[in-house]
Amino acid sequence: MDHSRVDAYLHRIGAERPAAPTAEALRALHRAHLRAVPFENLSVHFGEEVVLEPAALVAKVVDRRRGGFCYELNGAFAALLGALGFEVTTLQARVVGKDGRPGIPYDHMALRVRTVDGGERLADVGFGAFCAEPLAYDERGEQRDPAGAFRIEDAEHGDLLVLQDGRPQYLLDRRPRELRDFEAGSWYHRTSPASHFTKSLVCSRSTEDGRITLSGHTLTTTAAGQRTQHTLDSDAAVLAAYDQHFGIVLDTLPPEPESTED
Repeated sequence: MDHSRVDAYLHRIGAERPAAPTAEALRALHRAHLRAVPFENLSVHFGEEVVLEPAALVAKVVDRRRGGFCYELNGAFAALLGALGFEVTTLQARVVGKDGRPGIPYDHMALRVRTVDGGERLADVGFGAFCAEPLAYDERGEQRDPAGAFRIEDAEHGDLLVLQDGRPQYLLDRRPRELRDFEAGSWYHRTSPASHFTKSLVCSRSTEDGRITLSGHTLTTTAAGQRTQHTLDSDAAVLAAYDQHFGIVLDTLPPEPESTED
């Protein structure tokens, strides 16, 4: 990414260019990204190809003003951070299901980021309602965050277990990975009937005091701990909501799966 491309990305997320790749700069970029770029799986339902190459991911976020799911969001964010001087390592994780069992390998992508002043952080802008700020990667005690209480625990075989409010979220492999390593996981999530993403339609981002999510014709807003739902009565209203709340301009709606989840 050249200087002008970095500026375009920073403008997209409403962030200033940091003077140095510090821990505070990473926190500011992380929060800005979560508020500006939605977690969404519209490409799955539009049948769009997901190209796991930095330039393509950045173009989707910056030029098309779209979001994406973990591989896309953290892949694009990694490109931005690298261009700003952060040392970024891509990690694979297995998401822990409601039954307590980890999912497929390369189920999720997260980032280990080294700053010039603050050691290493676990950054993740691609897991939906998750930490608002990067977590201290080597800290094993509780870490308070606007999104809850987080903990990183040592697990078997050298892995790390990441918990939010006491609930396991994903099992993180410490070994460095390449972006192309996630192609099989991305294909699975776009095509398998067992994938959460083929069974649900979601567009969601954090807000100053909560979160806003559009799932099918249902708009869910959480503000100051209060959750409200509103059913949009027409396709035109849904298209307007995508534009108003997420900055996504669509000509047509993606086809909805038989059941949607917010």
